[in-house]
Amino acid sequence: MDMKKVLNFMISDIPIFNELNDEDTEILNQYLFPKDLEKQGLVCKEGQHGSFLSFVASGVLEVIKTLDGKEITIATLKQGDTLGEMALIDGLTRSATVRASQPSTILILRRDDFNSLLEKHPDVGIKILKGITRLMSLNLRKASAQITAYMTISQ
Repeated sequence: MDMKKVLNFMISDIPIFNELNDEDTEILNQYLFPKDLEKQGLVCKEGQHGSFLSFVASGVLEVIKTLDGKEITIATLKQGDTLGEMALIDGLTRSATVRASQPSTILILRRDDFNSLLEKHPDVGIKILKGITRLMSLNLRKASAQITAYMTISQ
């Protein structure tokens, strides 16, 4: 299977790209690149400058926070999951470390490449931004529900 077909297959499993048609996907392929990770391979480190968005194409990643010198796994990401959507927008530092818990492949979209895509193909960029917005809204709702549950239990 050639790389273009592999990328198309990987993209089809990523919810942010649900609105993209085949032509849009071909355009997006020009801006994505795959990265293979060995077990314990690092995607990003907590506190590091964020400059890209990643999608889990295969494998499993763990999201880790360091508290009082101890690593705590706060989430597990699998095929189709996204990480770094805030970094694509704001470029601030990473809020957690992410590494592969098994051999994995991620797709990377760098902020500079995304900005170029937005300039050259605004219709595709807007569809992706809508997908990112939906994801961030969902994540905010989940966080709000978790905070509410925690506050209810704490009282």
